[in-house]
Amino acid sequence: MTAEELQQQATRLRERAAVLGEYVDPDALEGRIAALEHRMQEPGFWDDPASAARVSAEHSAEAQRLADYRGLAGDLDELTELIALAREEEGEEFLAEIEDGLARADAQLSRLEEARLFSGEHDAGDAVVTIQAGEGGTDAQDWAEMLLRMYVRWAERRGLKADVKEAQEGQEAGLKSATFTVGGANAYGLMSAERGVHRLVRLSPFDSANRRQTSFAAVQVAPMVDDDADIELDEKDLRVDTYRSSGAGGQHVNKTESAIRITHLPTGTVVQCQNERSQTQNRATAMAMLRARLLQQEIERREQEAARARGESMTIGFGSQIRSYVIHPYTMVKDLRTGFEVGNAQGVLDGDLDGFIRAELERRAQQARREAATA
Repeated sequence: MTAEELQQQATRLRERAAVLGEYVDPDALEGRIAALEHRMQEPGFWDDPASAARVSAEHSAEAQRLADYRGLAGDLDELTELIALAREEEGEEFLAEIEDGLARADAQLSRLEEARLFSGEHDAGDAVVTIQAGEGGTDAQDWAEMLLRMYVRWAERRGLKADVKEAQEGQEAGLKSATFTVGGANAYGLMSAERGVHRLVRLSPFDSANRRQTSFAAVQVAPMVDDDADIELDEKDLRVDTYRSSGAGGQHVNKTESAIRITHLPTGTVVQCQNERSQTQNRATAMAMLRARLLQQEIERREQEAARARGESMTIGFGSQIRSYVIHPYTMVKDLRTGFEVGNAQGVLDGDLDGFIRAELERRAQQARREAATA
């Protein structure tokens, strides 16, 4: 790129950063951070560990947000100065360094812009994700395992932590189901964009005739909540079963003799955990997963009521897929909610999901703005 082209790109980035600055409002954010620091210095602050942890986490997140924005603004100022120097001496290596710097700034700006899309009560927290094989037999179970791999790789690319808690292997191949947690900044807000039915079309590796097969798998996403969250659990409503882990270990789960299955009798919700070191830890993790699932059910109930009020139909089930992954007779992944599509299906299956997630978050934000305008 020439110095002139780099200048135009830098100008566009600075314009986007200015819009972002109106949202971030560094002065107000600095005041919020100062108020949180004052609370943390008050006597007895740590007497309530749960409350203290929430305040401390908010302080850390807000401080990081301010640092990220100011760091981006400083980088753009520095790059603008370097472009001015490049106009006088346009060495190819110098221009290439500036171009790389602008690319990094663009990526960072996109991340900060994405943060504007998280407004839900639980968006900033961790997520519990369950993948369930659906119609398609062994192919569907293999598809469920492919989805698990895709999400683990995506989490690694995003700097998030994916931790498999339970997996039930298929009879021939793949997984009947798997549950994992995703931890890190805005983990639930990001993963919530993946909730729904995912459809795969390919030549079946399990069909001797190598015929085309359509497989389905459902992805459920729930917010991980604290023990003191407003989720009532009565012990008499719970059936707790212990069993020996039947997983193969290694890739999915560790072999253990202290696996836990908890059934919430009023709703029929079942959660399992077999990946922790002890029965006590498995039970604690399973209880956290149960609270998350029950909270998600309440969230979905509210969404369905809102959809009915808008005259929309919301069905979460096979035949109502949110995304199609086609590997044969051509390669394409298309999200049916947003229309966003990518021709490199293998890249998506290797974890390149950010475009799909961003498009869905943008769609939700636009819908929320329309509803607010007509309220």
